[in-house]
Amino acid sequence: MITYILRRLFLIIPTLVGIITLNFFIVQAAPGGPVDRTIAMIRGSSQSAEMRFNGSGGDMIAASNGTDMASRGLRGLRPELVEEIKKSYGFDKPLYIRYFTMLKSYASFDLGKSFYSDRRVIDLIISKLPVSISLGLWTVLIIYGVSIPLGIYKARNDGSRTDIVSSFLIIIGYAIPGFLIAILLIVLFAGGSFLSIFPLRGIVSEGWQSLTWYHQIVDYLWHLVLPILSMILGGFASLTLLTKNSFIDELSKLYVTTARAKGLSAKQILYNHVFRNASLLLVSGFPAALLAIFFTSSLLTEVIFSLDGLGLLSFESAINRDYPVLFGSLYIFTLLGLLLSLLGDIVYMVIDPRIDFNSRRVG
Repeated sequence: MITYILRRLFLIIPTLVGIITLNFFIVQAAPGGPVDRTIAMIRGSSQSAEMRFNGSGGDMIAASNGTDMASRGLRGLRPELVEEIKKSYGFDKPLYIRYFTMLKSYASFDLGKSFYSDRRVIDLIISKLPVSISLGLWTVLIIYGVSIPLGIYKARNDGSRTDIVSSFLIIIGYAIPGFLIAILLIVLFAGGSFLSIFPLRGIVSEGWQSLTWYHQIVDYLWHLVLPILSMILGGFASLTLLTKNSFIDELSKLYVTTARAKGLSAKQILYNHVFRNASLLLVSGFPAALLAIFFTSSLLTEVIFSLDGLGLLSFESAINRDYPVLFGSLYIFTLLGLLLSLLGDIVYMVIDPRIDFNSRRVG
C-alpha cells in the first residue's frame, strides 16, 4: 500500500507537467493575447478621443498634427510603445524562456501576479476559496447524503410505486439545467414576481462581522439555500440511479443467495456484504464529482447569485487572457484532481481490504 502511494505521488509530477505544458502552448498559439487586448483597448480609446475632438470642430487641427494620439491610434501605435507593452507582460522574452520560467516558479508554488489586478495569483485563489468550498462541500454532502440512501431504498423496492414516482421526479430534475432552476428559484423566492424570502446575492449580508456567532451561522446558511438547491436538484439523478443499479446487480449475485441460505437477515446481507461491494463503484466517481462540483458546476450559479468564487475567477481569466491566473488556476485544479484520485484509491482500501495495491501497475 505504501509503495503504491509513493509511486502515485511521484507520477503526479510528470502528469502535472504534461497537462500544464499542453495547455501552455495551446493558449499561447491562440490569437487575442494580453498584448493584442491592450493594444486594441488603446486604439479604441484613441479613436473615441478623436471622435470627441472632431465633434468639437477640430478636424483640421487633428488632420495636421501627426503627433496627436488619436491619429496615431488610427495609423498604429509607435513600435517603442508596443515593445513596452510586451515587456510589461513578459512577452519580450522567447516562448521557451517563458515556459521554463513558469515551470520553475510553479515548482515552488509561486504562481505569479495577475496582469490586471496586480495581486498574487495564490492570494486571488485563496480569497475565492470560501465561496467555492461552501458551494462544493454542502452540495457534495447533501447529494451523497440523500442519493445513496434513496438509491438503496429504490433497489430494495425495485418496481414499486415509490420507485417509479421517485425516478420520474429525479429525472425531471436532471433534465432541467441548473441555471434555469436558479432563475426559477430567484423568481419564486428571492424578490422576483412572488415571494422575497431569501437573499438574492452574496454569501453573507453586509455587516456580517458585527453579528453574534449564531446569527452569523444562520445568515451564512440562509444565503446558501437557493444556490445549493439549484446545484443539487440536478445532481440527484445520476448518483441515485447509479446506487440503485449497483445494489440491484450485487443483490443478484451468488454470495447473496448463499447468505440468505445461511439464514442471514436482509439487513445483515445488505449492510455487511452488499454495501461494501456496491459502494466501490460510488467511490470511484467521487474524486471527479467533487472536483467538478467545486470548480466547474458552480460557475453559472456564481454568476447568477453574484458569488465570487473559483469558477467565476477562472472564467474571467480566460475571457480577459489573464494568463497567470488562468495557468495558476489550472495548476491548482489539476493538482487537486490528482490528489483526489489518489485519495479515492486509499478509500478503496479502507472499504475493501482485499484490494491489493502493490500488485497493480501504475500508468
